Amino acid sequence: MAAIRVIVADDHALMRAGLRAILGNLPEMEVIAEATDGREAVEMCIRHRPDIVLLDVSMNSLNGIGATEQIVKAGVGTRVIILSMFGSEEYVLQALHAGASGYILKGASTSELELAIRTVAGGETFLGPSISATVINGYLELATRGKHSSEVLTSRQREVLQLLAEGNSTKQIAYLLKVSVKTVETHRAMLMERLGIRDLPGLTRYAMRAGLVAAEQER
Repeated sequence: MAAIRVIVADDHALMRAGLRAILGNLPEMEVIAEATDGREAVEMCIRHRPDIVLLDVSMNSLNGIGATEQIVKAGVGTRVIILSMFGSEEYVLQALHAGASGYILKGASTSELELAIRTVAGGETFLGPSISATVINGYLELATRGKHSSEVLTSRQREVLQLLAEGNSTKQIAYLLKVSVKTVETHRAMLMERLGIRDLPGLTRYAMRAGLVAAEQER
């Protein structure tokens, strides 16, 4: 039986090492590469076309939600499992909306991680036991209150919002996204208009509430 090829993406070296060690002891599983942030994870998936990528939801430059969207859009056949410290409805629902096939917490057992990978590799969706009720409750709430405000943003707008919230300058964002400074300024203006927010601190607070970035003390 062919091994399930996995890429591990997390901005903490110890977490990556731990996952590599755990998966290395499981039958028919192989970690073929590691990534330190969302952008590198997307590049690795396009280059190596793994069966599964384990994505931390909170990574610098491009978080796990944004990376999930880009990996799914790339059409390389890689299925995404979000591995996160955060089990809130906001994170889980955004991950599923972005195209993730699985979501488990970092406190999960080795057996749960193995089950998640094998389930998702088999073409099914996997949610950790503590996640399932959260998602159901979240969907019920969304059905009663309508579309969440973060869903009115495009993928690129959410990407720009995260980079702004992380303290990047307009020039730095333009360089990272390979676009002009004027394009970034346009995105920022549209973000403020669409969200009804008039300053950068307000955008940063919104990004934290929406789960696009995490407060440093929570990471």
